[in-house]
Amino acid sequence: MKQMWKQIGTAAVMGLLVPGVILSLAVAFTDREKQPETVVSISQTSMPAETDTLVQAAPSLLISVLLDDETVSEMELDEYLVGVVLAEMPVSFETEAHKSQAVVARTYALKRSTSQPKHSGGAVCTDSSCCQGYLSPEDYLAKGGTQEEINQIREAVQDTSGLVLTYEGELIEATYFSCSGGSTEDALAVWGTDIPYLQSTSSPGEENASHYTDTVYFSKDEFASALGVNLSGSAVGWLGSVTYTEGGGVNTMEIGGTVYKGTTLRQLLGLRSTAFTMMATEDGISITTRGFGHRVGMSQYGADAMAVSGSTYEEILAHYYEGAELVNYIPNNN
Repeated sequence: MKQMWKQIGTAAVMGLLVPGVILSLAVAFTDREKQPETVVSISQTSMPAETDTLVQAAPSLLISVLLDDETVSEMELDEYLVGVVLAEMPVSFETEAHKSQAVVARTYALKRSTSQPKHSGGAVCTDSSCCQGYLSPEDYLAKGGTQEEINQIREAVQDTSGLVLTYEGELIEATYFSCSGGSTEDALAVWGTDIPYLQSTSSPGEENASHYTDTVYFSKDEFASALGVNLSGSAVGWLGSVTYTEGGGVNTMEIGGTVYKGTTLRQLLGLRSTAFTMMATEDGISITTRGFGHRVGMSQYGADAMAVSGSTYEEILAHYYEGAELVNYIPNNN
């Protein structure tokens, strides 16, 4: 999403994603308002007793997809989403997590298709570091997957067909990423713009994620070169004060007398996330990160953990996009 805007407002963020996305998006907030036919407010405390009636026959929609070979393919939306979920989320995850991913990926794709184009000819591309990953069922089989697994993902997409997330009548910026390391991040802390439905929240149960924690080591020369500065003496004396964000990421850190934003350090040092700690020795610096991705929006491993614990996809979406509404998408044909 497997992490993942190039810019919201004036802030830049490096786009990495696993198996979800750390999205690198150019955001436009001028999408035309969609009038939902059926609306159910998503909240932790007020969920619909019966949601089957929410999923109605969705109109057939096409989306233009810029493929790896630079050609553009017009795909039926839900069939495209099958390929997105296959690429972005492990098939071994719970069904309710797959449904959450389908709704979020659908919202993202439709938001891009109704916004100022990022790509020539295509509303979205298949690069997960830019838009959303995509793996066709044929390629999935060629890589050793099974038809049963494809059918499992297709069913999750079909069970949520037509459903999207909106806020105040507009499709949301449906960002997602692989793993938070225990807590998601505010959009404000990462991109400099406060977005009501993209706020920090807990994300427990991710400890089995492949990148829950990672440690990398830099020699003194490697570290200084990555930052593009001259640093001398023992590395122990380089590290100064640190401030943290609401979501537990590094907000600012002083290094060699210069104050850096956590997002800048993540980019310069190629870190998995902004939730990191540094330890210096005489000869170098080791950095331990928690999570993988920008940590804004839905954690894919967190969604699976919630599903394992019995949460429905509606509850998962309510947790990660508080205040958003789950609605049937009605195209604006004007």
